Amino acid sequence: MPVGIFRVCLLVITAIVNHPLFFPKENGTVPENTEEIIQKMKEREESLRLEQLRLEQEIADQEATQKALEKAALVVEESKEEKVRWDMWTALSMVIFLLIELWRQDFQEGNWQDIGGEEDDMAVLGKAFKGVAFPNKAVLASFYEKRILGTTGDMARMREMVEGFADDLLEALRSVCNRDADMEVEDCMGVGSMYENWRVRKPFVCDLIVPFAPPEPYCFRSQTWCSGDSFPPDEQGYGTIKVCRADEDVTGCICDKTKLGEDMLCLLHSQVNTTRPSSEMEDLLCFKNTQYLDADQVMKWFQIAVTKAWNRISHKYEFDLSFSLLDLPGALKIKFKSGKSIAFNLTPVVQYENSDVYFISHFPRSSLAADIPSSTHWFLTFAVYERRFIHLVSKTLPANACHVSCLQILSFLHGKQCSLTGPSGLTNYHLKTVMLHLLQARPSQDWAPEKLEARLQDMLKFLEKCLHEKKLYHFFIGNGKVPAELSFPIIFQRAEPLNLFRPFVLRRDVYRKTVDTFNEMLRNMSALINEYTVHIPLAHTNGIRKESL
Repeated sequence: MPVGIFRVCLLVITAIVNHPLFFPKENGTVPENTEEIIQKMKEREESLRLEQLRLEQEIADQEATQKALEKAALVVEESKEEKVRWDMWTALSMVIFLLIELWRQDFQEGNWQDIGGEEDDMAVLGKAFKGVAFPNKAVLASFYEKRILGTTGDMARMREMVEGFADDLLEALRSVCNRDADMEVEDCMGVGSMYENWRVRKPFVCDLIVPFAPPEPYCFRSQTWCSGDSFPPDEQGYGTIKVCRADEDVTGCICDKTKLGEDMLCLLHSQVNTTRPSSEMEDLLCFKNTQYLDADQVMKWFQIAVTKAWNRISHKYEFDLSFSLLDLPGALKIKFKSGKSIAFNLTPVVQYENSDVYFISHFPRSSLAADIPSSTHWFLTFAVYERRFIHLVSKTLPANACHVSCLQILSFLHGKQCSLTGPSGLTNYHLKTVMLHLLQARPSQDWAPEKLEARLQDMLKFLEKCLHEKKLYHFFIGNGKVPAELSFPIIFQRAEPLNLFRPFVLRRDVYRKTVDTFNEMLRNMSALINEYTVHIPLAHTNGIRKESL
């Protein structure tokens, strides 16, 4: 306490002593020029203001930098959230895609040919049908009776004559062949439009297939595009045939894949069996240096064998036999002395396992068909099952059902149009495939004879829809609804559907020509039918095209 009082007193005394009024003369530090002091104070104030502005600018820059950093951090955070959302959408899209793919496979397996549920689509006429006048029932009935039935009445006699001659020719062929070295030929079978009773355009041609097998101890082992191994898209519908010994393991022994050495011997295969000279395989009609059956070699062998057989029996007949087409080696023609002729195709085939599916060496080609990959690739034909299916379904249809009539009329119209404007990518096989799909999709009562007009329109609409989508699936391949009575091989039922119109995607010129021909056929339909109809009601002559056909 005393120390504090002392400090206060000392401070007061010091202030009094230093006051300028006590020593005016000695303390002369007060400036005499007041304006100079004021000027210096203003300068100092200005410098302080500038310093304050600089500091404020620095603070503002720091705040802007901080905001920019915060905004960048926010953008990064948002991008992370967006990435998370995008990853979630990507995952969701993949799930949706997988679900669609699974649905597509189920649809193809079960519903790809179920067109019966598309009544709304089938009821709406497409662009090609606008302004088209469909002939009525009376005109169609008259046309069918006068033009179709009048030209198909002698088909039965022709089939009988050709089958009898073919059986005799094949019997002679067996007699001229070496049973120990040549292929073994079986009985022929009739397939196609002549044996399904819907062929309408002349010349009538019977299609006969002749199964053959290799001599003992060899056998055929086939592989199709749907057997598990990957085949290119242009090889779908084809297969290969390997010539093997009957006692050979189907999977192949390891001695065929590795070199055992001179002092080692395979206990399953002797040296005689494992070494096959190239000449031996060529004698078995295989492609050079392979074990695969060569279609060209087969056709050469078959032509030579048929020629020898005909030379043996020619004295029994009063006509000549010759090969008619170079691009179809099995095409034969019977020429009578009167000048008339009968054409038929006799084509060697190989049976697929124990079924009625056959590998055919040569198949009639259309402008739409792609080139065969190689002579070791054989096309598969389901003609026997197609004939059986039509026969089976016909038993359930009303009497005089119109399914064959529809196909005949459509085949006639298309053939007539092609004769006027040139060939198109459509074939009679495509038209028959359309009928098979509709036969399976529609109830039996819909094929009553009085519904000919409606069913013909259905076939045309379905064909237009297929052309628009460039999709017409093979009737049997991928069809899980094939009747069990046919005993159809399950491997083809489970296969991916085969699009017969796939070449349209690759060949735009052929597609455009085909569509134009189809549209022109629709516009000319009434005129084409009325041309071959004796009496045409006046009410149905309106709208008919006036140009000459």
